[in-house]
Amino acid sequence: MPGSPLDAKLSSALGGRTAAALKKGLGLDTVGDLLSHYPRRYAKRGELSAVTDLPTDENVTIVAQVRGVSERRMKARSGSILEVRISDGTGILTLTFFNQPWRRAELVTGARGIFAGKVTDYKGTRQLAHPDYELFPPDEDRSADDAKAWADVPIPIYAATASVASWQIQKSIGVVLDTLPPLDDPVPDNVLSARKLMSYSRAVELVHRPVKDADWGSARKTLRFQEAFVLQCALLEQRALLRLQLAEPRIPGEGGLLDRFDARMPFTLTGDQTSVGAEVSSDLAAAVPMNRLVQGEVGSGKTIVALRGMLAVAESGGQSALLAPTEVLAGQHLRSIVKTLGPDLAAQLRPTLVTGQLTVAERRKAMLAVVTGQARIVIGTHALLSESLDFFDLGLVVVDEQHRFGVEQREALRRKGQTPPHVLVLTATPIPRTVAMTVFGDLDVSTIAELPSGRIPIETHVVPLAEKPAWAPRIWQRVAEELALGRQAFVVCPAIDSTAVEAEEGGAPPSADAADPAAPRANVTDTLAELRANPQLASARITELHGRMPSDLKDATMRAFAAGEIDVLVATTVIEVGVDVPNASVMVVLDADRFGVSQLHQLRGRVGRGGVPGLCLMVTGAEGETLARERVEAVASTLDGFELAQKDLELRQEGDVLGNLQSGGRSSLRLLRVAKDGVLITEARQIAAELIDSDPTLAAHPHLRDALSRRLDEASRDFLAKN
Repeated sequence: MPGSPLDAKLSSALGGRTAAALKKGLGLDTVGDLLSHYPRRYAKRGELSAVTDLPTDENVTIVAQVRGVSERRMKARSGSILEVRISDGTGILTLTFFNQPWRRAELVTGARGIFAGKVTDYKGTRQLAHPDYELFPPDEDRSADDAKAWADVPIPIYAATASVASWQIQKSIGVVLDTLPPLDDPVPDNVLSARKLMSYSRAVELVHRPVKDADWGSARKTLRFQEAFVLQCALLEQRALLRLQLAEPRIPGEGGLLDRFDARMPFTLTGDQTSVGAEVSSDLAAAVPMNRLVQGEVGSGKTIVALRGMLAVAESGGQSALLAPTEVLAGQHLRSIVKTLGPDLAAQLRPTLVTGQLTVAERRKAMLAVVTGQARIVIGTHALLSESLDFFDLGLVVVDEQHRFGVEQREALRRKGQTPPHVLVLTATPIPRTVAMTVFGDLDVSTIAELPSGRIPIETHVVPLAEKPAWAPRIWQRVAEELALGRQAFVVCPAIDSTAVEAEEGGAPPSADAADPAAPRANVTDTLAELRANPQLASARITELHGRMPSDLKDATMRAFAAGEIDVLVATTVIEVGVDVPNASVMVVLDADRFGVSQLHQLRGRVGRGGVPGLCLMVTGAEGETLARERVEAVASTLDGFELAQKDLELRQEGDVLGNLQSGGRSSLRLLRVAKDGVLITEARQIAAELIDSDPTLAAHPHLRDALSRRLDEASRDFLAKN
């Protein structure tokens, strides 16, 4: 806050040139930004990094020793080349300097130091061309004990750039630390004492300038807890603020719409659906806005739970808006809801579709139904967010597949309520507990893990073309066998055509760990032609579906596929969520390594939804024991989405938990890792909850108040307020 040394601009602490380099290269603007740029690891003067493990074409920072120096004249032009060989004892790396013979005086054999640059390969020899370096002071005159102590002092290695080296960051931090006054501690003294943590000032000093390994270990322990604690306080404070708002209770009456719906429902709710439905009903009946996330497996029945909530709202004359990520899914939601409601209730509630592809007349008719309140259930895409669309009495906002929407889009819909509407967020992407606690800590979280009875488990097989290229024909033979039984098939590709940079509507961009990120990807256009020419599928009706198609054509195609008029649908991930075709029994995912774990699990959920067994073939060219292959095999190994979500988190690590992934910017996590720090996050949340309950305004904790204001920049605070 004003007056805090952490808020001072780096230009005032370091000078304009250094501050500008740190701002441009690393996005560091204030003293607080710089001090929270923690070392990524620590090296020792007495140890050498593994030169043999250095990746080519990447900027590296290593601790090494000079083994030899040579100089030679250039043949094609005047000048000389100085070559310095450094080693870790097992491998050699060459430093190359052009026309800088004076460096020979300091890069002498036996000298140790930190070297930074980009590793390149020149005629089979790995080298750093014109690297930055800093040599350690000579220790010949030290006693044996002094030399050992000096050699054991950890050297912080920072995430750096080509323009800002690690030791330059270290020196800048040293300048700041030398003049830094004591820092106010956001963690209360009694908590620090109980958890045996050091003060904030001491932790910052030792994380950047440790004398021994135990120093930085203890410092990181303190800073990691502080990060978790401040984050949980922010989330819980926002939750408390939301509960200060007033909403209209939505309570269904006896014998009303909800009772009529339940009486005609042709199936029995699962135990999870019943319990989560009770939580939603309780929230809707309260005078504070519901803010609940319902996560559930693919096909677990989240939409039924949401629909029952819509009926409760409709009984009081209120409206519900269901926001879907794609027009295909919005259209399917409309048809499914109308069918589930039955003719009488559907006629009374008038479910209405609002998308950008409606004709002028259709849109005018839909908007009139919405603004007059005749449409009690409104389903749509981003068109629901239009300023020209007004609701009569918006009582419930349902966001389907929340990860497909940005913060502003969800908030734009919520603002259309005369009073704050209740909000129900649905996701079929299971979320590990610690992620839910961290990312959605200001929401109440419900889980539907139980699948409806009668579901036959889906068989999933990896087709490893890298080792078994002869298996390729069998893929289409297996599809033909399913079609012969009167069933249907999906074939999913990561791209629309050979020119596509990436697939639309959440498709799969090439990832660094794919089989070969630069290789052509399977695409809808070429695959469609290949399958139509395949003799095994000669009689099959095969067509395409992707996001470039006009909306009416996409909708007509899905209707035809659902009606059994199409045998094989070659599609992008436009069919990832919500598409329900019970007769579809087989899915082939081409270049499966191009998709994420949760995406593969979602895709697989499109088959096996009826009474026939489901089969999913994940085709990949990724080599065995690579991350890309491990991801595909992880999905094939289990149908448990929650187990896969945890595995996915471990494979890819978490991103920004305060919304910067949606708004752009540096990750808000510094030391905290939700994949590994679940126990710490749980403990921090409990302590934060007790503090917020006893001091909601943090009047007795001004340093924590300041830390929250500093921690949550405007974009992050908006994210929390609107999530």
